[in-house]
Amino acid sequence: MKTISPKFSRLAIKIGSNVIAKSDGSLNTGRMLRLVEEIAVLFKQGVEVILITSGAVAAGRSEMTPSKKTSIISARQIWAAIGQVKLMGTYQFLFGKYGIQAGQLLATKDSFRDRLHYLNMKNCISAMLDNKVLPVVNENDTIAITELMFTDNDELSGMISSMMDCTSLIILSNVDGIYTGIPGSEDSELIREVNGNFDEITSYITTTKSGFGRGGMLTKCSIARDIASEGIDVYIANGTRDTIITDIVREKDVPCTRFIAAEKKKTGVKKWLSHSDTFARGIVYINKGAKEALLGDKATSLLMIGVSKVEGFFKKGDIIRIFDEKGKQIGLGKSQYDSEKAELYRGEKRKKPLVHYDYLLMNEKS
Repeated sequence: MKTISPKFSRLAIKIGSNVIAKSDGSLNTGRMLRLVEEIAVLFKQGVEVILITSGAVAAGRSEMTPSKKTSIISARQIWAAIGQVKLMGTYQFLFGKYGIQAGQLLATKDSFRDRLHYLNMKNCISAMLDNKVLPVVNENDTIAITELMFTDNDELSGMISSMMDCTSLIILSNVDGIYTGIPGSEDSELIREVNGNFDEITSYITTTKSGFGRGGMLTKCSIARDIASEGIDVYIANGTRDTIITDIVREKDVPCTRFIAAEKKKTGVKKWLSHSDTFARGIVYINKGAKEALLGDKATSLLMIGVSKVEGFFKKGDIIRIFDEKGKQIGLGKSQYDSEKAELYRGEKRKKPLVHYDYLLMNEKS
């Protein structure tokens, strides 16, 4: 293989259930082997690869049928517990054929909520990469509850890519990318590139979910848009095509949809905040003067004098949403007070900021 472009120096690859699971949910080890072969080629050439994989629940479902009294949530947990062992064991065996040590990392959405937990997970993956261990990441479906579940592993792959400062993300599904209509129909064309024109393509996207996973193309598109805005190239491609990963890295003309990375990149803390909206514990409303200051060109913290109202219960260090006087969310940030003190100091001068600029993220379209 020719010299690999720097934009693929640290590559996140997400493999969907529909790529590696057969129709009965059992693992398609033949296809897994072909994907592992491609990843091994990149690994041997010095590419840092982080693999985000689905398939545990599907694999477990093919092994057993829970009793009728078992709830849907409990059944999913049982399938995940059984299937994750099969899935990781298969990956470890296949990567071992190429002399590559794979390591398992199971995450929940709560792992990203707290900055300390976030950095701990980042340090773990960094240490694995430094020691030539290939991280294999999946959601921990055995303990995830509905409100703390990822939309699907597309969301997880986006958060991992952002956290680990990946240069590119490849999302593998069982279709070539985003089409202008139903894939396979005569009047439907593959959209090759998306460069900030997300609103133009949303009308083309079906909301149909995959057979084994929880998400669909709409989720993939939304995640791809957000990650590309952080300066990471994203490719949505067909994982059932042979050599699709190496062909993309070689920059061959293969069918896929590429979301072109934005030139301006976010800092580490801002990246964390950009994926933290669902973790917000409370709301603060700010006055017109505070809004103008925060949206101005100068770096500004949210001062207590600009806070007009505090809603909800939150602790010091929690993420809070920031609303203007009209009730529109304009940003979020990490609070330096709990809700009780925020209410006590509301509107006062000479107090430290409620949210320091370094931990403040304003919406781009506010």
